[in-house]
Amino acid sequence: MTLRGRLGALEERQFRLLWLGQSTSALGDSLIFVALPFAVLQVGGGAAGLGLVLAAFTLSRAAFIVVGGVWSDRLPRRLVMLACDLIRAAVDVFTAIALLTGAMEPWMFVVTASIFGAATAFFAPASTGLVPHTISEGRLQQANALLGLSRSATSIFGPALSGLLVALTDPGWVYALDAASFVISAGFLLALRLPRIEPPARQRFLADLGDGFREAWSRVWLRAGFMASGVANVGIGVFSVLGPLIAEEELGGAPAYGVILTGGAIGGVLGGLIALRSTPRHPVPFCLVAWSLSSLPSLALLPPLPALAISAANGLFVGGIVFGNTVWETLLQREIPNERLSRVSAFDWMVSLIFMPLGQALAGPLADAVGVEPVLVAAALLVLVPCYGLLVLPAIRHGPTLGASEVPTGSPASS
Repeated sequence: MTLRGRLGALEERQFRLLWLGQSTSALGDSLIFVALPFAVLQVGGGAAGLGLVLAAFTLSRAAFIVVGGVWSDRLPRRLVMLACDLIRAAVDVFTAIALLTGAMEPWMFVVTASIFGAATAFFAPASTGLVPHTISEGRLQQANALLGLSRSATSIFGPALSGLLVALTDPGWVYALDAASFVISAGFLLALRLPRIEPPARQRFLADLGDGFREAWSRVWLRAGFMASGVANVGIGVFSVLGPLIAEEELGGAPAYGVILTGGAIGGVLGGLIALRSTPRHPVPFCLVAWSLSSLPSLALLPPLPALAISAANGLFVGGIVFGNTVWETLLQREIPNERLSRVSAFDWMVSLIFMPLGQALAGPLADAVGVEPVLVAAALLVLVPCYGLLVLPAIRHGPTLGASEVPTGSPASS
């Protein structure tokens, strides 16, 4: 397939608008990852304050993700996404003004991070449910790959740009740029022209929640995916804590860890590029094998290999995650009825959000108690055992398929 064919999803106007908006907001978000720690430290938050801010964001997102899934199935998904973009823009504007005027205090970051996390929790399942309405069916995986590719690409140069801006100006200006990215994203969402979809009959909230849970739990392959990703995320969380520690003590500090993270970003781009051209016929086993690459960074620390080798391992890990998640999301969008898709996607997100912080919280105390190397071995096994152990199930090996669908020459989505 030619390059134009692999980018064919961008020929369809509705998806092109969605992709442009999401790519812009992804660039803004990549700037914040560097600016946030310096902004918290600038106002006197310290390491403990930064930990509270990060925890507030994660816990808020985890608490609201399933709620966001229910309401994304009840309301027009574009409306939900617009509201989330505008809320996050307002939070960033407030933060930018407070930083630039010297009015920001550490406790304000906790509040703004909580609001930001809740808005993100509503946005993610709504976005998953909206994508199929913007693209023809034969290009669905291609569309998901392009969205993942733009997120990975911005994570390569976004942090470097943010570091330069923080060094030359003030973290507040980075927040102002992120606010602008959300406004631009909202503008592209407003330009979408989507077919009107009648919402399903509304039930009580708990009844809608139960319907989504039953939809997710009724499929063996989906239950297996939840189990594998949940357990594996504990191991990934361990690496995210012990990786910087080992880099500081044995590899030369922050520059070495920066090389490791850059390798992950490059791997994410390569994973997205592969997802543009490869559609596995048996996607569930394929996703499990791709996710199993998450064990490599922990293994590369036993004992620590040179930073470049760990960077390559991290690249394989992130590339496998991007490729596997692209295929998995496409499978969800094709197999789950659209009226329940956001709820099922929200349960999927919840598993990731709940279990990764568990690994992050346990990594330090366990390393102090039994040593770093046994904990890293356990982290790798937490990835490998569920990913490969589930392959023995016939329902996994012979589950749903993703054939290479013929791309139509025209569809309502391309109008």
